[in-house]
Amino acid sequence: MSIVNIPVLETKRLLLKAPQPQDYPDFKATFASYRSRFMGGPLNAYETWMLYAAEIGHWEIRGFGMWMIHLKETSETVGMAGGWFPAKWPEREIAWIIWPDRAGKGYALEATDRVRRHFYQDMGWDTAVSYIDPKNLDSIRLAERLGCVKDRDAPSIDGSDAVYRHPTLAQLQGQTGHGIDMEIAHYQDPLFKPKGFAID
Repeated sequence: MSIVNIPVLETKRLLLKAPQPQDYPDFKATFASYRSRFMGGPLNAYETWMLYAAEIGHWEIRGFGMWMIHLKETSETVGMAGGWFPAKWPEREIAWIIWPDRAGKGYALEATDRVRRHFYQDMGWDTAVSYIDPKNLDSIRLAERLGCVKDRDAPSIDGSDAVYRHPTLAQLQGQTGHGIDMEIAHYQDPLFKPKGFAID
């Protein structure tokens, strides 16, 4: 029985819910795929199971964690977004991953913006970072679209990752947040057709 009351977060298109056993197959498929190459993967079946158990246990230990991203219209999961702070992490991280066949529709942008506002407004966080492999250009672009700035003075996990600092709540209440809201609104428009390569 869980000791943590994990809230359900909502956006126009998405419901963010606690990870459940029935969500595991999509998680397993993603972390066994090439898409997980910047997050320690691809993983074998045992490693994937252990990581998913850690996702659930993180909520119990830290009081926050990663949500499963569900589409409101179909209830299917399309990825995960939330907080991550395992042992030896220098700071609390905001992280995301979208299943390979669901990328390019703005789900990571929409979900990550929502969980960040929850951490700032409801949990009192005053800062957060994202640790990103320098070769992971899609995640770097997404971090920049979320208003993050590379923090060259912040400690990294192992010296090989780039640290992107998230904007503060005050910054999100200004022009930065307004720009993010406008981009999310474009993706929420069913007539919007993004051009170029798919990015989260």
